[in-house]
Amino acid sequence: MTLPLKPNTLSLSQMCRSIEKGEHTAEAIINACFDQIEAREPDVRAWQYQLDREAYLKQYRDNQSFYETSLLKGLPVGIKDIIDTKDMPTEMGSPIHKGRQPIDDATCVALIRQAGGIVLGKTVTTEFAYFKPGKTSNPKDLARTPGGSSSGSAAAVADTMVPVALGSQTAASVIRPAAYCGSIGYVGSRGEYSLRGAQPLAQSLDSLGLFSRHVEDIQLLRSILLRQSLSDAPNESVKPLRVLVCQGALIGDTSVEMAQALSTLSDRLLNQGVDVVDLEAGGELLEMVDHHGHIMAWEVCRNLALESNSPEMLSDPLSDLMEQGKSMKRARYLSSLKTAEETDKWLWSLCDDVDVVLAPAAADIAPLGHDKTGSPHMSRPWQAMGLPVITLPGMQHSAGLPLGVQLIARHRDDDRLLQIAKWFETVLA
Repeated sequence: MTLPLKPNTLSLSQMCRSIEKGEHTAEAIINACFDQIEAREPDVRAWQYQLDREAYLKQYRDNQSFYETSLLKGLPVGIKDIIDTKDMPTEMGSPIHKGRQPIDDATCVALIRQAGGIVLGKTVTTEFAYFKPGKTSNPKDLARTPGGSSSGSAAAVADTMVPVALGSQTAASVIRPAAYCGSIGYVGSRGEYSLRGAQPLAQSLDSLGLFSRHVEDIQLLRSILLRQSLSDAPNESVKPLRVLVCQGALIGDTSVEMAQALSTLSDRLLNQGVDVVDLEAGGELLEMVDHHGHIMAWEVCRNLALESNSPEMLSDPLSDLMEQGKSMKRARYLSSLKTAEETDKWLWSLCDDVDVVLAPAAADIAPLGHDKTGSPHMSRPWQAMGLPVITLPGMQHSAGLPLGVQLIARHRDDDRLLQIAKWFETVLA
């Protein structure tokens, strides 16, 4: 492997291997990340709070013997600002919680630290991980949204400020910003990872999310979060035998170029000997977009009961969602939960020998402007069903911007999903 001139552009796994081989020092990689932040953060604005270079290096040097023998070598990780950190505020993108300082780390942060990762900073989130944008711009085009709600995590990873970052998803908060910014975003099966210390929005929908630039880093972080040795998980690349293609029109509005990108990728799969089958459905997935919205409104209204005491400090979209949930009959909420379970069974009964579903990760490229974060509808059905999902870059719009695609697998089939995604990397390269 020919190493790039800038070590911050390596994957996290490559960084660790290069340190072990003596090709780079940890401090050289750390400094390269800070060089990138200093050059780009004034424009991208991915960070809510961050360590400065000297504070980071002091933390590394004061514990150097531990980091040198650790799995992550003292390398940097970004943490979405809805996830508690004991040494930095967690404000959830809201003035209601300005300066809120947790006394403990969230479980996912504690596990990252135990593995030798250092929290470089808290990445920008939308208000309570909903729709009101933060300050972040899209690193691929500063005039465009980075998506939401994990906007800072997606942008920081895509712009090589940090190799990996943690986020969360309730609707499309990992998949959409990853697609817009050109990074990899992975959402685990519902219940796969501990959410202790991650501030809840809708408990039937919330999932931990991971961002990286290479699938092998998702596998590495997954092993850490599950407290398993990386060697205990199947990490080799696996070519799928059969892929079920879900056209974006089955879920909602999709651009012509996104539809063409999905068609082009389907042709590549056929050329690789993969059996490609189109999903033939009525309105089941389209209806799941609405059912997801019902579940979200009901639970957000109740999770943010404390914040509802400060209505003047809430955005209009969030206030509207909470009012919708407050006026909703519980029977409607329960019906949507039941429909999500039934739709999951229906989906996989159509083709039980399918390895993964392939679908658009977003309706189009990132929209212009910063007043909105783009539509989440392409992720709502899968999130309502609690399925593991990964979005991969590689397809490109005629404007030169990324068009993300996503792979969806059965519940708890995360390991195989990541193995297949690793193979897809070669097809999309």
